[in-house]
Amino acid sequence: MSATAVHSLWTTAAAGTIDKIPAPTIEYAQLSPTLIVLGAALVGVLVEAFAPRRSRYHAQLFLSVVALAAAFAAVVVLANGHYGTTKAHIAAMGAVAVDGPALFLQGTILLASIVAVFTFAERRLDPEAHGNRVDSFAAQGASVPGSDSEKAAVKAGFTTTEVFPLALFAVAGMLVFPSANDLLTLFVALEVFSLPLYLLCALARRKRLMSQEAAVKYFLLGAFSSAFLLFGIALVYGYAGSVSYARIAAVVDGSVQNIDPALAGTMGNDALLIIGGSMILMGLLFKVGAVPFHMWTPDVYQGAPTPVTGFMAAATKVAAFGALLRLLYVVVPGLSWDWRPVMWGIAIVTMLGGAIVAITQTDIKRLLAYSSIAHAGFILAGVIAASPQGISSVLFYLAAYSFVTIGAFAVVTLVRDAGGEATHLSKWAGLGRRSPLVAAVFGVFLLAFAGIPLTSGFSGKFAVFKAAADGGAGALVVVGVISSAIAAFFYIRVIVLMFFSEPKADGPTVAVASPLTMTTIAVGVAVTLVLGVFPQYFLNLAGQAGIFVR
Repeated sequence: MSATAVHSLWTTAAAGTIDKIPAPTIEYAQLSPTLIVLGAALVGVLVEAFAPRRSRYHAQLFLSVVALAAAFAAVVVLANGHYGTTKAHIAAMGAVAVDGPALFLQGTILLASIVAVFTFAERRLDPEAHGNRVDSFAAQGASVPGSDSEKAAVKAGFTTTEVFPLALFAVAGMLVFPSANDLLTLFVALEVFSLPLYLLCALARRKRLMSQEAAVKYFLLGAFSSAFLLFGIALVYGYAGSVSYARIAAVVDGSVQNIDPALAGTMGNDALLIIGGSMILMGLLFKVGAVPFHMWTPDVYQGAPTPVTGFMAAATKVAAFGALLRLLYVVVPGLSWDWRPVMWGIAIVTMLGGAIVAITQTDIKRLLAYSSIAHAGFILAGVIAASPQGISSVLFYLAAYSFVTIGAFAVVTLVRDAGGEATHLSKWAGLGRRSPLVAAVFGVFLLAFAGIPLTSGFSGKFAVFKAAADGGAGALVVVGVISSAIAAFFYIRVIVLMFFSEPKADGPTVAVASPLTMTTIAVGVAVTLVLGVFPQYFLNLAGQAGIFVR
């Protein structure tokens, strides 16, 4: 038989057996919040490339705020369409969950991002440079600090408007992160929001070397944590033969059917699950800032531009805790006896470590960094509850915490001396006499961090501690209350310093901000007081949103 005849026989046989590759089915309407933000980020890149320099700032600010507001409106429409309750399902061919926790966390991230973008756009705090208004970001990010090209960029009045599309890319990744329903989507979302943050941390206008050092530390440690996460995903794939949450959960509880013969040798090997799951957990706890994966937090919070610090401290925590909840409650709920003791230990050292080390801090941004570590421990108490009440309490705490954090860092941008922001605590002495309103607002945020009644901090802590106690973690609640008492010491110390110390003659001044930063601070105060005085509606909202689709 000729070679041609053999070939034609082979192609005829193959044509009869190969099915057509099915086209993917994507529910664009249900993924619209993420798609709107991603689309706006891409348009922002085009604005940077083609718009004249003088019009970029206003175009980028308008584009960012409109996109984030439109994405939030899309979340509200989905929630009103019962996609958070009765219509909750898995979209994008199993990659993304559209359910209550996902929509609640996406809404929180988008609202927090809108007020954070206002602080990005602030241009009245620094004195004008060569007749041009300047913001918190380097004139030209690619220039070496102190070089001739940087001096020329400052003189020409350049501003780094690329921060707006970078922030939008970060937000898009954060929207996917808590709703990811398979491990590869989780990893891609992690990289999509981490890489822009590494860049944003390096772009401070003043103290550029400290800013770049912070970015390098964040990048290197973030790369390590991503590597752990990815290796963990590989091991869990070896265990379950799939990266889908539903498939892994089915293998964990033994209800899986049709085992692939090629994977039968490793499938169901508990060592792979325990080691792989631990590595994935490490990657998520790094983003949360839990001890002992917290070492990047104080350096990065201190070195990054303060608007970026506020944005990162709030939004990243919301996204990371959302992903952590979904992993523990959807994939391995049957293994709570295995993961709860480990999380107990991490929560205890995180609460105590953050609170105790914060006492020794002399820089306000580092103090708030260790405060955020302690708060990660308090939120972990709600995660450990392993109950629907635990989920809803964590959702409420994250919503409350994010606005207090952005508001507090917005106040930090106002207190300035000749070198820029005056972040050393000694500079804040007597601030209440120089500027009573700013000191009072910062005092409200500090009281909320401390968990004093009638603030959102108290409502949030009460919710997570009650959930933990009902879930059998009473001892953890005791540690949490002790940690809160330790933390209250250094928050009250700052309030005493502001109101009961004599102001120094050469002390800092409080800059008069534009309506953008004022709006951010006002929203922070309003949310702090409303969630503190009338928390029930929002607790009910979090309760309705607290059911994961499986």
